[in-house]
Amino acid sequence: MSVLDNVDAATNLAKNNELQLLVFRVNNKDFTAFYAINVFKTREVVESKNHYLTQIPSAHPLLEGTILLRGLQIPILNLPEWLGTTLTREEMNRSNLLICDFNGIIIGLRIMSAYRVIKKNWNEIHAPDSYRLKDDGVVMNDTRLEDGSLCLILDYEKLLSEVVPQAMVDVLESPNNIQDMQIPIKLKNGEVLIAEDSKTAQRHLIQIFENANIKMKLFDNGKKLVDYIFSLKDPSLIPAIITDIEMPEMSGFTVIQTLNKNPLTKDIPIIVNSSMTGDNNKREAEVLGANGFIDKTKSHNVIPLIIEAMNNK
Repeated sequence: MSVLDNVDAATNLAKNNELQLLVFRVNNKDFTAFYAINVFKTREVVESKNHYLTQIPSAHPLLEGTILLRGLQIPILNLPEWLGTTLTREEMNRSNLLICDFNGIIIGLRIMSAYRVIKKNWNEIHAPDSYRLKDDGVVMNDTRLEDGSLCLILDYEKLLSEVVPQAMVDVLESPNNIQDMQIPIKLKNGEVLIAEDSKTAQRHLIQIFENANIKMKLFDNGKKLVDYIFSLKDPSLIPAIITDIEMPEMSGFTVIQTLNKNPLTKDIPIIVNSSMTGDNNKREAEVLGANGFIDKTKSHNVIPLIIEAMNNK
């Protein structure tokens, strides 16, 4: 049975502020770190030796080439190399390919082995402030396995932005995409609040809002955002809120639930900005009360979406 079999539905987990992680390693040496990725960004794990790799001329050094899988040409990224580990030829032959879906972009990550799937509450996921010495580090969050081992959750959006930048956000689209739109006074004079833990995504959003000359305030997770909102004398002055789904301490779905059940905040437009773009997540966001959903590769369109949501409200 595959390690990815018997995975619970994403939306049911999100309602309980939970997630499931696929835990893996990038080599088999003793004391090698464990890494993890949300299972709902993964499709399958295949053996590298069973798939012919076609190299791409003048490609990024971490882009090994492509494989043909179920009729799709899938680019393969050398995750061990990105993490500072060079695999031997024998290890490359024994390695596996983790096929992932990021915002509808299908890629393969080279790993050594898939370990297991674990279920965690988002309050068990922590930002590694104690050892993330700079904002452009590759580790975004961490958690602990049952035996106390540290498990690292990587900033996969950073990897994609480095290796396949053409698939990421076009931050220069803003403000061109709002020049024919009437910007609400409340948005012009107010400050949009954003919950986002990826430093890469944060940089994109900062530039998008700066280009549009609209004020915004960033929070590293949903709990910090919610705590700040309820510390305000008048939360109704907030023009809009943007939230990711996957965040430590409090998921985006829990943010939506918390704000929509409170009379002081239930009328604030909420936009979900996520790389988990499956139909179930979009439906669940809408059911919980979100006023819009945008995938992170199209974040440059988030301000027009805010304006639309504010006008509809």
